Amino acid sequence: MVQTSNRLFDEIGRLMNDATGVAQGVRREVDTVFRTQAERILRDLDMVQREEFEAVKEMARLAREENDALKARIAALEAKLGGGA
Repeated sequence: MVQTSNRLFDEIGRLMNDATGVAQGVRREVDTVFRTQAERILRDLDMVQREEFEAVKEMARLAREENDALKARIAALEAKLGGGA
């Protein structure tokens, strides 16, 4: 009886380990499918990626700084010429 119950507990333990492994595999698969679907939906919505957004944002900041510098330079040249439109 003791050996039979030990084997029974061993089998139950193995089944639980297998079930845990299967559950983890299913979870990974669901995560992968969900991520793939979400990426597809965002791509279809024509959403930009964070890296692209940050790059364009930086380009706009640099352009504004250059524009401000050019405005100051024009103002200085106009003041030097006595114009000032």
